[in-house]
Amino acid sequence: MADANGEIVVWRLGYIDITWLTAAMSQDISESEVSPSDKNITEVDLANAHEIFLSGAVPKPRERKHPILPIDGERNVLVTSALPYVNNVPHLGNIIGCVLSADVFARYCRLRNYNVLYVCGTDEYGTATETKALEEGVTPQQICDKYHKLHADIYSWFNIDFDQFGRTTTSQQTQIAQDIFWRLYNGGFILADTVEQLLCEKCDRFLADRFVEGTCPLCFYEDARGDQCDKCGKLINATELKDPRCKVCSSTPVVKTSEHLFLDLPKIEPQLTEWFDKTFSEGDWTSNAMGIARAWVRDGLKPRCISRDLKWGTPVPLEGFTDKVFYVWYDAPIGYLSITANYTAEWRQWWQNQKQVQLYNFMAKDNVPFHSVIFPCTCLGTDDNYTLVNHLIATEYLNYEDGKFSKSRQVGVFGDQAKDTGIPADIWRFYLLYIRPESQDSSFSWTDFVTKNNSELLNNLGNYINRSLMFLFNSFNGIMPELHLTDEDKRLLVVVCRELKGYMSLLEKARIRDALRYILNISRHGNQYIQGNKPWALVKGSDAERERAGTVMGLSANVVCLLSVLLQPFMPAVSENIQQQLNIPRDVNVITGDFVCMLKPGHQISKPAPLFQKIDASMAEELKQKFAGKQPEVTKVKNGPASTEEMEKLSLAVKEQAEKVRNLKASTAEKQLIDAEVKLLLDLKQKLVVTSAATADVADQREVDVEEVKRLTEAVALQATKVRDLKANKVDKSVLDSEVKQLLGLKNQLALASGEKPATGGGNQAKKKKGKK
Repeated sequence: MADANGEIVVWRLGYIDITWLTAAMSQDISESEVSPSDKNITEVDLANAHEIFLSGAVPKPRERKHPILPIDGERNVLVTSALPYVNNVPHLGNIIGCVLSADVFARYCRLRNYNVLYVCGTDEYGTATETKALEEGVTPQQICDKYHKLHADIYSWFNIDFDQFGRTTTSQQTQIAQDIFWRLYNGGFILADTVEQLLCEKCDRFLADRFVEGTCPLCFYEDARGDQCDKCGKLINATELKDPRCKVCSSTPVVKTSEHLFLDLPKIEPQLTEWFDKTFSEGDWTSNAMGIARAWVRDGLKPRCISRDLKWGTPVPLEGFTDKVFYVWYDAPIGYLSITANYTAEWRQWWQNQKQVQLYNFMAKDNVPFHSVIFPCTCLGTDDNYTLVNHLIATEYLNYEDGKFSKSRQVGVFGDQAKDTGIPADIWRFYLLYIRPESQDSSFSWTDFVTKNNSELLNNLGNYINRSLMFLFNSFNGIMPELHLTDEDKRLLVVVCRELKGYMSLLEKARIRDALRYILNISRHGNQYIQGNKPWALVKGSDAERERAGTVMGLSANVVCLLSVLLQPFMPAVSENIQQQLNIPRDVNVITGDFVCMLKPGHQISKPAPLFQKIDASMAEELKQKFAGKQPEVTKVKNGPASTEEMEKLSLAVKEQAEKVRNLKASTAEKQLIDAEVKLLLDLKQKLVVTSAATADVADQREVDVEEVKRLTEAVALQATKVRDLKANKVDKSVLDSEVKQLLGLKNQLALASGEKPATGGGNQAKKKKGKK
């Protein structure tokens, strides 16, 4: 297809040729990249943009009337974000990974006049809640009530606009979870089998994984949990622990068998595979979500246990198993349904309506298996027309200053602390969305936080909006002048409309981070437009020059109006502030894909005010120190290996001190005494690690940071998993090589941090292995 000038048109949206967009969509957009939207503008483009700007119409926003239900013939969008676990405070990574990302998308859908419902809530059942209740000396329900309010308050401060924020400890949860179970049971998808578990005879209860501690069978760490060792990062079974002990009473449990219920995933696998083929081709799944889902089914699914020997959870209704509850990862995703059921009695219109509803799930990648395999299998097995996810949007991980968030070490900013910094919520939203880990892990940096605030918000976006409105207010008494558009003005219309199309194309696919760049592109074009026309000089000249100044600033004010709408999903409070300064109604909050003149001649704006404030570098350093947490002691290790006798003495001291601590806990000694002995035990363990590192063949004096070694060990494990998944999915060699290089770099960092020599000659070794094959 060719236009009037014979130029090839690849794609058109509305009237504006956006051939340039295809290339831009194929890669991530960096802040330094020059937008191609001002290239290849034709006379047809200028005429069409001019006509739409002057005579185009914008429909009124859809009325948000509750309860929101699907409507025939409409685009019905159901948005969920992974239910945050109730027993902790969410950190910035948790917030960007689910609720904030989903909020941006839901707000965008509302601006598009889609019929959208956004639900979320706290996941409240399970072992972790019981453990937290024991730690705080309260009931599980009291823990849930406390932390549900805390979560709700945090998300409210961050301007997360749920239609319903509920919880899983409700009668609707019990009813729906049990109904789904009975359908699975009657359909032949539930198996019973015996498993070996640890029984605490003193507490008279089977111990869930997190209620067991002991020595890791792999690295011999003495405080490993029953599901995972925090030192080596390996997944383990509670029955594999050496010297296991009950976390509640510290007594030694015994191995007993317990009969449990299993979801027969292999029997449902053919249906799942068929559904994968359809949803992967028709939906927008992030690449990591598809990769993780495929990896789970690649080697064949196995039956998965869905019951637990706990008190706090949804009761299993089957005779012979009524003393058990459903496992949290069978139970939790059903929370989406029960939360909706608490919102409206007509919840089935959303959740049993696959033909009319498009379901979007937002989460971090660690939640993907449960939303892509376990829960869809649960729904498919019921044969009850449950709405399955069409679009699974998973982020990678957000780190903190190149490390990890840690509540115990007080490292990083948590949701309840952001408000205390005095920095407005929308600034936090902007930066988190700007660095959103869409395709790879990213890191929160205070230096970068300040840089982006001062450059992108203050000097770019804020500067353009404020100078446009202040000039109009001071030079034209805040009254919109007549617009006499030249070809230069029309070029700006085309450019802005192209940026608008790019913004929409990305948000339709939930590529949130990159869509934000298009807003910043528009304000850059606006700044260049004002700078090139110099209205401050024109306004002092002849009548014609003053008229030209009026056109420039009137057009700029209309660009500001558009920006206020596009900003609404990302920075809702800033958007509202701009619209108050423009003195415009909420009716402007609709996105159609057209740039239409909303501020007509004669419109009176209000007095403008700055939107953003500069953050000094000194404040950034102060906040960086404040949230750096309790830094571990860094011990210098001198050259020369420790003697065998010294190593044996330290090992024995650690073992004896660990036994002393266990005995004190078992005897319910005073907390102050136990804490003192625990501190001594930790000091001895650190000394043992440091001394062990000193035996390595190290050419110079090194520092061993135990926490850094632990962090790097986890990073190596995560990166190794990522490399394995990429290999399994047969990605491009260049992508794989880049990730392998990152893995080798992490391994070398770990070696150095441990006081060892980093590996050398990796390339030669790789060639040798290849040759052997």
